[in-house]
Amino acid sequence: MPNRLKDALSPYLRAHADNPVDWFPWGEAAFAEARRRDVPVLVSIGYATCHWCHVMARESFGDPAIARLMNERFVAVKVDREEHPEVDASYLAAASAFTRELGWPLTVFATPLGRAFYAGTYFPPRAVHGMPAFAEVLAAVDEAWRERRNELDETANAVAAALDAASEADAAGDLPDRARLESAAAVLAADEDRLHGGFGRAPKFPVAPVLEFLAVSGPDGRALAARTLKLMGASPLRDPVEGGFFRYATRADWSAPHYERMLTDNALLLGVAAELGRGDAAPGFVGSLAAGIIEFLTTRMQLASGGFASAQDSESIIDGERSEGGYYRRDAAGRAGLEPPALDTKVLTGWNGLAIAALARAGFVFGRPDALAAARRAADYLLDHHRREDGSLVRASLDGTLSPATATLEDSGMLAGGLLELTAATGDVRYASAARELIERAAAAAPAGAAVPFAAPAGGDPVLVARGLALPPDPAEGAAPSGITACADAAWRLYALGAGDRYLELAERAMRSVAGTAVERPIAFGGALAVMARLAAPLVQLVTVVPDDRAEEGVEPSEALLDATRRHEASVATIVTESQARELAAAGFELFQGRTASDRRPTAYRCRAFVCALPVHGADDLAEP
Repeated sequence: MPNRLKDALSPYLRAHADNPVDWFPWGEAAFAEARRRDVPVLVSIGYATCHWCHVMARESFGDPAIARLMNERFVAVKVDREEHPEVDASYLAAASAFTRELGWPLTVFATPLGRAFYAGTYFPPRAVHGMPAFAEVLAAVDEAWRERRNELDETANAVAAALDAASEADAAGDLPDRARLESAAAVLAADEDRLHGGFGRAPKFPVAPVLEFLAVSGPDGRALAARTLKLMGASPLRDPVEGGFFRYATRADWSAPHYERMLTDNALLLGVAAELGRGDAAPGFVGSLAAGIIEFLTTRMQLASGGFASAQDSESIIDGERSEGGYYRRDAAGRAGLEPPALDTKVLTGWNGLAIAALARAGFVFGRPDALAAARRAADYLLDHHRREDGSLVRASLDGTLSPATATLEDSGMLAGGLLELTAATGDVRYASAARELIERAAAAAPAGAAVPFAAPAGGDPVLVARGLALPPDPAEGAAPSGITACADAAWRLYALGAGDRYLELAERAMRSVAGTAVERPIAFGGALAVMARLAAPLVQLVTVVPDDRAEEGVEPSEALLDATRRHEASVATIVTESQARELAAAGFELFQGRTASDRRPTAYRCRAFVCALPVHGADDLAEP
């Protein structure tokens, strides 16, 4: 039996390489083989740090009898959902026709044309708690395929047609004003768990995009975001030793976490902490919480290359046995002699963009040069290794080897957003120029007249496209902003830095495409609502310019002014040298045109939608007039 997974880029696929299952990676070869043999395709989707994926791998995919049945009656395909998010989204949407319990591992049975006709999640090796044994499921599907093929084809075609129709649904509407945004925040407040923090019943997730929206939605929303982050930060959802947050918890009080630690959650929660860290009345706890996440990201998740791993596993080896959460349940002394849980060292472009943004924002707000340095290292790695010579993006890499997976819209938007945050924090024009190019490519890829003005420049996953199974980018958001939101946010930031009104128009068009649904379902559209809140708020821009040679000349900077700039609640705040201001202006970022350090002293320019007040030198002068 050929071992097709042993050289896969994905650590998740490599972990299944020694299964007795004759796995195929995602690609045309699997479907060609299914057509040749006239058997269904079994698509198994998961990710490297997923606990129940590990369990199903050990219990079912490692069982020779189950593997024999899979090999004889199916073509089995293993997919890393992080490497191929479009494949995951397409089959997850199809699976919703068959089960309400969606999650991973996701198990989908499809025709050789790729159309799903049955799906589930985790299947145990023996029937338990109402769940059928996996071998029974395999046998039943095989029997239906051989004896009731027409019924399965009809089901598959109906599901595909329903998904195609749903993808054309119009969720457009007018951009919400401040009153409607406050109403959306009130809906979230009504669902708040005031005792433990978070929203709704267990299982509970940190829903970082929702917290980002609340943090910028107004005083009440900001207080709710701060309250929630404080309670989660003091709960078992956060590792008190290494500072990172776990994926989710199965109990309302967060006392039973699922212990994988994702780059997305931690980056976005750090961004929320940085947002709350701005302003005179910022809650005091956010600094220490941010410091813990910075420590986790920079010491645990950042790789030697500069890129960030996508996740850290929930399982570790303790006393020779695999333990789910055992490492994390120990204190610092108890961990000292243990090997930490493995990292999924796959570097994902979009997710790294989120980490760059968070570290840049936190480094700027809290005065952490180490966080800024970490963000720079990651950005430089991605720009050097995840951009091809023609400027197109790579979705993922592992140890320098590039994935063949198609880059998605989130890769363009999230990386652009991270680069723009890094420019604001460091004054380096290279990052803003690269971000502008990414957004221009995403805008150019969108069909003329489309409601959403962005599309993935590389197109959709070719295997899905060839079968008519590719879906438009999903605007809904759970753990992270959608690709649409990420591009809109980056476009708004380009506008705020003076790149031109066109970027504001792009951001507004993108957000109008989801506005009709977002205000009605705020728990699923936190990232989009955060962008809409920024669009609805007055645009306040703060540029503080320092002399290039202040150190050589012995000119003492006004640390109070610089600190006030970092903590100011402006829409965009930045500290640049005079030469950086000239470079940014020359590159087309008009906010920096004519900005100098007058009297050879640090000088602040406070503007409202590009109309600027007289330059000032003192921190007290930055207060709202």
